[in-house]
Order: sequence, then structure tokens, then C-alpha cells
Amino acid sequence: MLRFDHLAVSALDLVEGVAAVEAALGVALAGGGQHPHMATHNRLFGLGDLYLEVIAADPAQVPPVWPRWFDLDNFEGPPRLTNWVGCCDSISAAVAASPEGVGIPVALQRGDYRWQMAVPADGKLPFDGCFPALIEWAGTLHPARALPDSGVRLQRLEIAHPQAGALNAALASLFTDSRVVIVPGVAKAMRATFTTPHGLRVLE
Repeated sequence: MLRFDHLAVSALDLVEGVAAVEAALGVALAGGGQHPHMATHNRLFGLGDLYLEVIAADPAQVPPVWPRWFDLDNFEGPPRLTNWVGCCDSISAAVAASPEGVGIPVALQRGDYRWQMAVPADGKLPFDGCFPALIEWAGTLHPARALPDSGVRLQRLEIAHPQAGALNAALASLFTDSRVVIVPGVAKAMRATFTTPHGLRVLE
């Protein structure tokens, strides 16, 4: 089974992405760093049992010869919520139980953090990125436990997709979390609602 691990907000520029999330939620991001294998960098925000990352291609690093995760090579437009990530105890088992194209496990690290993540060969996750990316953390270190707690919590993640029924079916044996709701939509859309010290706030 998968456990909800984190949300990903993609951006063309990390500073722009951080500013957009901080303005939307009324809180400051903390932590983060570089991912040499993917030539990306991020900033993080704790959500109790989860965390949120703002991620972008890092112009200070040499671009990889393979596609970046979260389809960042094709990202355009303003910063927005694009992906969610599910944690598992056995990434090989989770990949086997997931739709074709979820990716091949790749060993990665950032500072003291070590993990494996299933990365699609073309960078594109199933269902236009509405299927969760799969991650298996090594050891006990996890960003959600290291980040400061600002009192913000995810209340609801609504994922809209034209194939909502098929997406629900693909997740049925893998994931159960009442905060995640998949609904029919004419195109992919993600909307996250949070409780914050400033009241309800929304990221899309």
C-alpha cells in the first residue's frame, strides 16, 4: 500500500515558485536543496505527516541526458500544483502493481536523505501526471519530520481527470486516504485545500 508522502508544485523558476506558494498559504518555506541526478532544486514546507515541495530545473547544473522527473522539461506557464507522491515499503512491488509507465526505480540522494523513486523513461507519469510518483525512503530520515511545523495541514486534494474512473480503479488496491478525491474533469486539474493560521487557503 502507498502512503501519502508529499505534494509537488512545479515552476520554471524556483524563486518564482516559492513566492507563489508563500503568497497563497501565508507561510514561509524552509529547507530543500539540489538534485544532481535530475539537475533540479527545491524548497520545502512541512504539513505535519506530509510536506510540499516547490521544484524547478536548476540552471546552475548541467542538464541531464534523460528526461527530468515530473515532466519538468515540458513545463510551461506559472507555478502550479502538478503532482503528488506516494511512499511505499517496497518500490519494486509498488511498480509491479501500478499502471505501465510509472517508471523504473532510481537510487537518489540529497544531503543526508536517501531514497528510490520510480522515474518514467519519458518523465511523464500515467494519467497525465495524476497517478502518484512512487518513492521509497531509506532509513528513518524524512523531510516531513525535519521541517518546522507551521500549523498548516492538507484538508483535501482534488484531482480532476477525463479518466477519473480508470484512475480510481488503478489506485483502488494501492492507496486509501480520505483527503484525496478523484473526480471527472474535461482536463487534468489539481486543487489542494489547506487549513492555515490564516484560515482556509487553496493551491491550484
